[in-house]
Amino acid sequence: MAPHHDSKRVAKNTLFLYLRTLFVMAISIFTSRIILEALGVDDYGIYNAVGGFVAMFSMLSGTLVAASQRFIAFELGKPEPDIRKVFSTTVSVHLFLAAIILILFETVGIWFLNCEINIAAERMPAANWVYQCSVLTFLINIISIPYNAAITAYEKMAAFAYISIFEVVAKLGCVYALFIIAFDSLIVYAIFMMLVAVILRMIYGIYCTRNFPLCRYNFSFDKNTFREMLGFSGWNFIGSIATNLNGHGINILTNLFFGVALNAARGLANQIDSAINTFVNNFLMAITPQITKSYAAKDFAYINRIIIAGTKYSFFLLCFISLPVCLNTEYILGIWLKKVPEFTADFVRLGILFSMCQTLSQCLYRTMLASGKIKKYQIVVGGLSILAFPAAYIFFYIGLPATWGYWAMIIFSGICLIARLRLLHDILPDFSTKRFCTDALLPIVCSIVPVVLSTYYIHTRVEQTDILSFISESMGCIILTGISIWIFGLTRLERKECMTSIRNKIGGLRHD
Repeated sequence: MAPHHDSKRVAKNTLFLYLRTLFVMAISIFTSRIILEALGVDDYGIYNAVGGFVAMFSMLSGTLVAASQRFIAFELGKPEPDIRKVFSTTVSVHLFLAAIILILFETVGIWFLNCEINIAAERMPAANWVYQCSVLTFLINIISIPYNAAITAYEKMAAFAYISIFEVVAKLGCVYALFIIAFDSLIVYAIFMMLVAVILRMIYGIYCTRNFPLCRYNFSFDKNTFREMLGFSGWNFIGSIATNLNGHGINILTNLFFGVALNAARGLANQIDSAINTFVNNFLMAITPQITKSYAAKDFAYINRIIIAGTKYSFFLLCFISLPVCLNTEYILGIWLKKVPEFTADFVRLGILFSMCQTLSQCLYRTMLASGKIKKYQIVVGGLSILAFPAAYIFFYIGLPATWGYWAMIIFSGICLIARLRLLHDILPDFSTKRFCTDALLPIVCSIVPVVLSTYYIHTRVEQTDILSFISESMGCIILTGISIWIFGLTRLERKECMTSIRNKIGGLRHD
């Protein structure tokens, strides 16, 4: 087995990340309820609107997030890697980028916040506090990107698990402090979130310094590495713009057309959607270094297998969690929140549907990044994806409801999937769109459609009155999903491998 072929490492890293996810998701969802209670709907909407505006600038940093992960992992896949050169150059680039973004924040950003965003005049001082704290938090996260990328490239996912647990616990403590400190809760919350970001930055830096001796920063600037990263990041900038316009940009449009109350609804929906997506992102985070290192070693046959299996498994993982949530959205929101903002349930379901569409493209996207040949890809796919933002504006302008912001993203996500399949032929030998459709998409459709139809039919005819009926209905949905995936979603060889793995695990437990 080649060094980059390590299914056990993928499984181990995924397990670490899933254990983290279960804890993080529970704390995060509980924290969101307390935040809404402490801040109120309007202040929570202000925090999401201002924070979303700041996060829009991540289109600048997002171009280097993928670049950092790709170049460090790609270097590790080489026979004679020079990690110190790549890492130090990456950190230098991020420091330079942070300085540029700071200038933009304190000029264009200040003007837009105080002149354009729809916020009541009496809350503008607090909004400016939130803005400055969000800016500093954002800059700290930019500087941390190379360190996070190193942890991912070395596949030390346990570190993410432990640090993330500390992060959510610290944030939960900050929220409870809002009930103790007699001051403007919105300002206090923003300051606390900034302090948590500072502490996390220090932890990531210390971990990398102690565990990866070659990832200690020394000011250096390798021109060749910088030139390659600049070319990669420059074209990736198009995709980053599209991602931010579709997320944070449409959030700003929602504010301009519908006000801060619907920003609160989108913020809550994003909390649930992010928690669900974490399960899939954990799996994708675990296999991404394998894709990148395999491409560096020119093992294209292995990458083709990863694309098929990764697409199916990531979608199935998403379905196990998301289908019960879609089925019982109103009930979940009712027991989670004391007051549910209008449109929250619709936003949750549409956000999950968008995530399902995006999941189908994730392995294709990661393979494109691994190749480094992204010029044509970003022009075509990034250009198509950006169109969701003007489409959302048109939908809102002609009077359609706020849910059409999500429909714009869903429509263009499907179009972009078709474009990605066509473009992958240019960089991956022997890739077959027909095989992807028959071996990945067809099993997904055959597995999920029967579950959706049957569970929806049962849900509409069974009255949900208490927590027991909610649990039984959700468990029934999960069981039906598992059975359908086993029968229609997995090949005979995959079922055989799964049974062999289960027998080995049971045998190991008995031996212990």
